[in-house]
Amino acid sequence: MKFRFKQSDQIRGFIDKGTNMTGELESTGTLRIDGNFQGSISTVQNLIVGKQAVVHADIKVDEIEIHGQCFGNIEAKNRVEIFPSGRVRGDIHTPVLCVNAGAMLDGGIRMADERPDDPAASTDPVVEQPNTRLGRQ
Repeated sequence: MKFRFKQSDQIRGFIDKGTNMTGELESTGTLRIDGNFQGSISTVQNLIVGKQAVVHADIKVDEIEIHGQCFGNIEAKNRVEIFPSGRVRGDIHTPVLCVNAGAMLDGGIRMADERPDDPAASTDPVVEQPNTRLGRQ
C-alpha cells in the first residue's frame, strides 16, 4: 500500500543537525528543525522539532510536534504534542495539548480562547449536580 503526502504534509523547510541559525524564520509550509535555532518562528502550517534540535524561540504555528528541546513561548492554532524525548520550557497557548509519558513541560498552559464574544470560552463556574444515579442526593 502506498501513502501519499498531502501538499500540507510535505516539509518545505529543513534545518539539519549540526546547523546553527539565528533570526526570524517565517514560512507558509511545514518546517522541520533538527539543528539549533534562536530567534522567532512563524508558519501557517506545522513545525516538527526533531530529537537533536535545541530551539530558543517564540513560536507561532498551526500544529507542532516536539521531540527535542524548546525554550520559549508556543502559540499553536490547533495542536501541540510533546513526545517522550521532548522538553519544553515556556508558556503554551493551544486548544489541544498532548504530553506523552516521559516528556517534560515547565511553563504555563492556556487552552481556552479568551475572547468575550465566544460562547465556548464561558467562564461560568462549574456547579456540582446531585448524584441521582442510585437515588442518593
